[in-house]
Amino acid sequence: MIWLWAIFFSGLPLWPATVSGRVELRDSRDPAVRKRLDYAGVVISLKPVEGSPSVRPGERVTMRQKDKTFSPHVLAIPAGTSVEFPNADPIFHNAFSSYNGQIFDVGLYPPGSTRSVRFTREGVVRVFCNIHSSMSAVIVVLGTPFFAVTGRDGSFRVDSVPPGEYKLSVFHERATEAALKGLERRITAEPGETTLTPLTISEAGFLPIPHKNKYGQGYPPEPDENSVYPAVRK
Repeated sequence: MIWLWAIFFSGLPLWPATVSGRVELRDSRDPAVRKRLDYAGVVISLKPVEGSPSVRPGERVTMRQKDKTFSPHVLAIPAGTSVEFPNADPIFHNAFSSYNGQIFDVGLYPPGSTRSVRFTREGVVRVFCNIHSSMSAVIVVLGTPFFAVTGRDGSFRVDSVPPGEYKLSVFHERATEAALKGLERRITAEPGETTLTPLTISEAGFLPIPHKNKYGQGYPPEPDENSVYPAVRK
């Protein structure tokens, strides 16, 4: 009777998997990591070992500009997704990226307005503001729908993963390429809950590189936020 039951149900799809785990950052100079153990912003992605996953663009995604800060600081999206850059400050902003990933420039735009960019290919897009040199963010564009970004405690959870073999990749903005490459591994997503062994990411060897404005020049002193902005060079 058990044998017949097994044959009858063998053609049914397996329950989807949930892949979860935790990341810890080491050797960091960042005060948020050293003092508050903030491990947020690490991107974990899974790609099937065999075949290519079906990637659908995500719904409207937002990277807000408020208090001269991009929020969220790290955003992960599937390729083909459009990102809105609303300006919630009482001052002008100009989001752009001039190297790595996808180059874009939305131009100078006023408070209360927004601009949108569609990201069409995989890669790491480093985002800056052409007016305020302290503003930066990262958009990780992925060729898979199976990914997650760690919370403050370093935990992550990827839901609705078809059971099977996957290549796990990690992105952290303050880790070297060699360190991230060493974290790649092959995992098996089992039906139900699959909990991975903790991942430790070292920030040793990371050297921040000052960025230029969108013209490839150093930033001038920031304008008086109460004054009128000068005309934009085209």
